[in-house]
Amino acid sequence: MRSLLKLVVVMLMSVVFLQAEPLLHISDKDGFEIKVSSLKSLVVGSNDIFIVLIKDGKVKKDVKVKIKFFMPEMPGMSHMEDEKKAKFIDGKFKVNINFSMGGTWQYHLKFKTNDGKVHKIRGSVNI
Repeated sequence: MRSLLKLVVVMLMSVVFLQAEPLLHISDKDGFEIKVSSLKSLVVGSNDIFIVLIKDGKVKKDVKVKIKFFMPEMPGMSHMEDEKKAKFIDGKFKVNINFSMGGTWQYHLKFKTNDGKVHKIRGSVNI
């Protein structure tokens, strides 16, 4: 009976994890439309994150983009973070982020325009 119960639990968990969807967060800030996305669902380990900044209907590429993913300190566990500068490749900014464990990770996306103004958005993802 226990083996059957374990099998059912494993199958249900597999279905839940297989239904995970890629990241897609869209927000607006100071006249910019910001899209943070991934091609695959996020996993523990290395993940490619893509950022698109659109203003006045045009993709902005002449900005500096930095993103920081972090998990706050919890009892028995230290603060974790991964902060990277994004590179403009094929019409979007790309950054590779390493999630060291599953759970809820917060992010701060900062981008600096030519006029020196820094814009910041926040969000979170579940791994």
